[in-house]
Amino acid sequence: MNTTKDRLAAVRAQLHELGYQALIVPRADEYLGEYIPAHNERLRWLSGFTGSAGFVVLTLERAAIFVDGRYTVQVRREVSGDLFEYCRLGEDSHSDWLARALPPGSRVACDARMHSLRWYRDLQADLAESGLELVACESNLVDRCWRDRPAAQVRQALLLAHQYTGESSLAKRQRIGKSMAAKGAAAALVFAPDSVSWLLNIRGTDIPKLPVVQSLALLSADGGLTLLVHPGRIPAGFAEHVGAGVRVVPETDTAAELAAWAGRTVLADPESANAWTQLTLERAGAILLAGQDPVLLAKACKNEVEIGGSQRAHVRDAVAEIRFLAWLDAEVAAARLHDEAELAERLRAFRAEGEHFMDLSFDTISAAGSNAAMCHYNHINADSPARLTMDSVYLVDSGGQYLDGTTDITRTVAIGDPGDELRRLFTLVLKGHIALDSARFPEGTTGTQLDALARQFLWQAGCDYDHGTGHGVGVFLSVHEGPQRISKQANTTALQPGMIVSNEPGYYRDGAFGIRCENLLVVRRSAREEEQPMLEFEALTLVPFDTRLLDTSLLTAAEIVWLDAYHERVAAQICPLLSGPDREWLRAATRPLAG
Repeated sequence: MNTTKDRLAAVRAQLHELGYQALIVPRADEYLGEYIPAHNERLRWLSGFTGSAGFVVLTLERAAIFVDGRYTVQVRREVSGDLFEYCRLGEDSHSDWLARALPPGSRVACDARMHSLRWYRDLQADLAESGLELVACESNLVDRCWRDRPAAQVRQALLLAHQYTGESSLAKRQRIGKSMAAKGAAAALVFAPDSVSWLLNIRGTDIPKLPVVQSLALLSADGGLTLLVHPGRIPAGFAEHVGAGVRVVPETDTAAELAAWAGRTVLADPESANAWTQLTLERAGAILLAGQDPVLLAKACKNEVEIGGSQRAHVRDAVAEIRFLAWLDAEVAAARLHDEAELAERLRAFRAEGEHFMDLSFDTISAAGSNAAMCHYNHINADSPARLTMDSVYLVDSGGQYLDGTTDITRTVAIGDPGDELRRLFTLVLKGHIALDSARFPEGTTGTQLDALARQFLWQAGCDYDHGTGHGVGVFLSVHEGPQRISKQANTTALQPGMIVSNEPGYYRDGAFGIRCENLLVVRRSAREEEQPMLEFEALTLVPFDTRLLDTSLLTAAEIVWLDAYHERVAAQICPLLSGPDREWLRAATRPLAG
């Protein structure tokens, strides 16, 4: 069963045997996270698509793959148009597609562990209007066909020391438990593994680049916690590390543990927790209280210990990134034009030399020339990595996981002379980056309200980019975390002190090039005495932007002051940590634009 056509046929045979007329296969596992282990890459196995978001809708006769704007180019390269129809998330409705493809009375199967309760109920209602029935199947139909499925990895958790967390697990649990009790909840379903890992001050190594322990938990209002996890993930010293009140239960007993909450109110997030857990609670007689995971906001607002660790991690990360950029310039000058894989590996090697380095924070986006037009391009999945070419740009989006912080940075680099048009667009992107970095805003402001600051100059030129401007970032946790974000897509979570967000406007021209300028920022209270308290951003990332790509005639005096001040700060903090050619490169790269 080595071809996509064979795999589709096998799954269709299962549909026919079980009396279903369609199946929905998301790029998800039971924890609904962005990063999933190899044994749960069901969408990739079925379709060949390697992106981080999307799903397939499959009937006995037809199939469609739905992806968002980040993957409109990539999906056509990876997924056969002879076997799948291409559909756009946010524009094409999968319920409408199913209504057109199926006669009334048809049954649409899904694994309720792979979808949120909100998604499940919304689709159930939408399909019912067309006479279709959504059915939660007892077993995953892809798993029934995936004969050579990789084995799940089970490794012991890491116990993260207080010097990195700044707060004990017991204190966190009691603090959050009080907030739950105030809402009338006896317990909360803590569903996301990064929430569980943060709450217990533990980290995992089962999933590359995402240091979470695959688990879920039930947090009581008194701070007690039932951890549902594979026993093999619990290391020696765990009970002493997490403090009193934590009970470890094998994850195979999840249904029984959920049923034990019959008659009591359990807070659960219909947006982020899977449908199966909440339907199980409901069937057992628990009272579901819909609400946000109570750990999310507490985790997002970092304490001073976490911020200090992030700052130190970013300094070490800057040393690695700058050494890489200096090496890259020297290689290009010597006419040694490496391929994307060689470049990504060299950058990883520089990071690995840094103290507390544990892993990358995501697969490096190492994109030469036109490949950068795919904003989530992955050279690992290309037929062969592209080589740098002169008079173009190279886009590298990368990050590291350190014991004390998580980093994420994108730099666009000139390879020779890429021309005036690209310089114009790069400058417009950087102007947007500067505008967002410079923002000052009152408490209660959301990222949605700030998003246009980063896009305004591109908009004036009739351009835009099809991704968010900023996402939350954890501390030795997920490089993409909520609930905050900076995006055109509506978000009601106000930016608060201690939150870490990315600032990454871009521009992408299909078949030609891509541009992105990304730093991580931490939200701070302004120290100024003013009529109304204000918040502002402080850049954590300390790496220069490539001034060879600037059209300085498009920059205002204030923007030049910002860029010179940023580069002065980079040089002051990082030059003492470099030597020889690397230090000289940084001094040249941070030379002031102002005379």
